[in-house]
Amino acid sequence: MSGDQGQIFSLGDKIITENGNYADPELFSMLELPFTKGSADNAFKELNSVVINETMAQKFFGDANPIGKTLKVNNEQDYQVTGVFKDLPQNSTYQFQWLIPLVGIDHKQPWMTIWQANWVHTLVELEPNANVATINQKLAHYIASKTKPDNTTVCWLYSMNDWNLRNHFTDGKIDGGRISYVRLFSFIAWIILLIACINFMNLSTARSGQRAKEVGVRKVMGAGKAKLIGQFVAEAVIMSFISVLIAVGLIYAALPSFNTLVEKELAVDILQPAHLTYLLMISLVTGLLAGSYPAFYLSSFNPITVLKNIRIKSSAGAGFVRQSLVVMQFSISITLIISTVIIYQQIQHVKSRNLGYNRDNLIYINLQGNQADHFSSVYNDLKQSGVVENAALSDNFALEVGSNTDNYTWAGKDASKNPLISWENVDSHFIATMGMKLAAGRDFSSNAGADSSNVIINEAFAQQMGKEGRIGGIIRDGGKKPYQIVGILKDYLYNDMYGSAGPLLLYNHPSGTQVMSIRFKAGVDIQQALTKTGDIVKRDYPGYPFEYKFVDDDFNQIFKTEILTGKLASVFASLAIFISCLGLFGLAAYTAERRIKEIGIRKVLGASVAGLAGLLSKDFLKLVGISFIVAFPMAFWGLNKWLAGYQYRVNINWWVFVVAGLTAMLIALMTVSFQAVKAALMNPVKSLRSE
Repeated sequence: MSGDQGQIFSLGDKIITENGNYADPELFSMLELPFTKGSADNAFKELNSVVINETMAQKFFGDANPIGKTLKVNNEQDYQVTGVFKDLPQNSTYQFQWLIPLVGIDHKQPWMTIWQANWVHTLVELEPNANVATINQKLAHYIASKTKPDNTTVCWLYSMNDWNLRNHFTDGKIDGGRISYVRLFSFIAWIILLIACINFMNLSTARSGQRAKEVGVRKVMGAGKAKLIGQFVAEAVIMSFISVLIAVGLIYAALPSFNTLVEKELAVDILQPAHLTYLLMISLVTGLLAGSYPAFYLSSFNPITVLKNIRIKSSAGAGFVRQSLVVMQFSISITLIISTVIIYQQIQHVKSRNLGYNRDNLIYINLQGNQADHFSSVYNDLKQSGVVENAALSDNFALEVGSNTDNYTWAGKDASKNPLISWENVDSHFIATMGMKLAAGRDFSSNAGADSSNVIINEAFAQQMGKEGRIGGIIRDGGKKPYQIVGILKDYLYNDMYGSAGPLLLYNHPSGTQVMSIRFKAGVDIQQALTKTGDIVKRDYPGYPFEYKFVDDDFNQIFKTEILTGKLASVFASLAIFISCLGLFGLAAYTAERRIKEIGIRKVLGASVAGLAGLLSKDFLKLVGISFIVAFPMAFWGLNKWLAGYQYRVNINWWVFVVAGLTAMLIALMTVSFQAVKAALMNPVKSLRSE
């Protein structure tokens, strides 16, 4: 099947661009496409057949049966509707609205016959007992055997199970992709759950005195240590199960907002066996993790000591564990705060870099059929509109170059190296319209025929060519036709906004190009400019809609994953610091309660409220200070590893750590101070009247 195609379908005065693919009829059975009208067996019996989805059928034919009716494609060819299939679900990789026989366009262009031309996807359905590794060995150099004997072109089967999450390759091997984000946020989720477990352990051991008498009585009555441990662990597990039930309710409540954030259509089917098993596992693991230490600690009390002293003294070991857990909590929270800041800085760093062209006031239109051949009249009308500064033709829009080859040769080329060179067909207005600059030489002539043997290369390509990368240098396409370099373009970024500019070659071949870019004059009213431009385009290209996109919008879409990562990181950081503060709040309240008589005596002896608040707060703030020492190197190591995946990246500045640390310190101070000030303001008569 072909790649995604946006084609214009028309029926009377209805003109709509719909996305779809050219495909072989075997696709119907391989994807098990459900037909609601017509059948897969007869769908592609005729060359000019088209099958459409239910939404597209409704747009053009309403409730009428569309089978046997015709739609015009690109104002050129009539296609007969032979089938209607159900709309594909939102979570499907494929989102086509129509399918047309591939044989209708197969080998329509000369370049379609070249083995290295990646214009089609080959889908393969294996027998159940097939060995993928064996098949891949046979396929490895199949394409190379059709072209030239080398080892540079390798192909292999890529499982559909991996398309969505495992889409990053190095030397032909999967080494990650979106799955890394799933693992990252799953890991952070477990970390936040660990912080909550730490709170439970801290508060359980801190308030152990309130259950000490119960433990002593039960031991005197014959309860063994194992039975007590079982009781306390069971209590934690039951609390964990109750928490899971509340969490499921929160998931249902928050899912619409979460789907909006991640731009997905996730659904919760809580009764699936896998989901129930996972929730059961979380409940048990959380209950055991949170309840084990308090259970062992509480069950270890000596009944004689306990029954003699109702208020048991905390052991040094228990106090050390509590302090260590607080340090761990805030270390994680500070690390997440630093990560959020660095992710934001990285996105802004790349978005503000010099792209090598001006993306402001720049739109583009996808052309259809032979529209590019009638560009000259459109260009003149656009220039005379008063709102358009320039317009140009190209194969692709500015941020993307879709074609490359390793067939270029030049004098002195290293035979052992065969780099991929991107190339693009453009017209003589392209460089000026994009706001690009020439480092040397001249721009293309308006007479494309006179320039048909000339090319413009960018600085990256010139550098690869060595001394031949100059004005007047000769490049051969496939070792055959010579092209003379007439201009060297300053590097501009395409395809990878995080990397450096790749080698690029431009041809002055506007015929058959697929994109028209239009730059509006600075300061014009954009809506007025779009209206005028739309009128001109629809007048000069009758039967075609005016459907445009802003390059700026496409540029922002490139950072969609990183922006989402930053948003999720900020959510997780907020959750982590909030849960940590809940634990700190509880510990501060307990500490104030245990020292209530000390506070009363100090007040009677003249201590101020501020002094008492500082006395109660300083021990906790010391722990937060220690967490800086743990968090800073941990965050530095993790973020350096993350940034290593980007060629163009921000430097990690020291002030980010200082700001994150001070933020955590301030939040902790506010949390602890509330309890400290509350205790300091209490009337000492109430706490000392029994003395």
